[in-house]
Amino acid sequence: MPTFRAPDGTPLACHLRGAGPPVLCLPGGPMRASAYLGDLGGLSAHRRLVLSDPRGTGSSAVPEDPGSYRCDRLVDDVEALRVHLGLDRVDLLAHCAGANLAVLYAARHPDRVGRLALITPSVLAVGIPVPGEVRRETARLRRHEPWFPAAYAALERVTAGTGTGADWQAIAPFLHGRWDDTARALDAADAEQKNTEAAAAHAGEGAFDPDATRAALAALSSPVLVLAGEVDLNSPPPALAAYAGLFPRAEFVVQSGAGHFPWLDDPTRFVATAARFLA
Repeated sequence: MPTFRAPDGTPLACHLRGAGPPVLCLPGGPMRASAYLGDLGGLSAHRRLVLSDPRGTGSSAVPEDPGSYRCDRLVDDVEALRVHLGLDRVDLLAHCAGANLAVLYAARHPDRVGRLALITPSVLAVGIPVPGEVRRETARLRRHEPWFPAAYAALERVTAGTGTGADWQAIAPFLHGRWDDTARALDAADAEQKNTEAAAAHAGEGAFDPDATRAALAALSSPVLVLAGEVDLNSPPPALAAYAGLFPRAEFVVQSGAGHFPWLDDPTRFVATAARFLA
């Protein structure tokens, strides 16, 4: 397990899987340890995955300054890892909230980004709205599932702003192409793998400047993949189509039947798409 130090001295860690040219993988959560990414459905057979544990998660140390959990401040951690790996340019793969960090890094260090794969990304850093009706339309694609009535009722309360903690838990099946034992285990592990204090600070005041970020991404010359899951309630395809439109060289792919974790829903299809793009 490679370790290195962030510019503020915090010891950070990453985990290596597979062989070949490295691709730096930024987990979501936000602020969830990288363990849930596994080998990304077998992508490690094509590229060496460098799975980064954000500060305060997994094998990385808790920083002295909790303010350093803010997303824009984490950009320096990514740059420190690039330097540690001895790479002039780095290919990045980011999932969910990790995409916020990835695009902030690309905006600040465009000359250091080779290829950028954004997997069911959060759109927070670029300020794309996701209306409640878009989420409900996406949810209704699952109307034949046995768990749908209770989950959809909870979603109605969540989108109305009256959702409870139990309601948020009840809509978890909407994040998965299959609500099976594997999906339940991944969902249950979230509480152990996520640093809740860090997650609360991740999008703190000053973390994002969507207008500035969008302007920087409009000039990014790197190839970009934006991969959406067809039934992903968190990052629905209409929002991600708009996201892909922010980049000059973007490829937009919707993985059929997939939710927020497409490497679990159909590993073969996910790996074929990601490996081709990263080749």
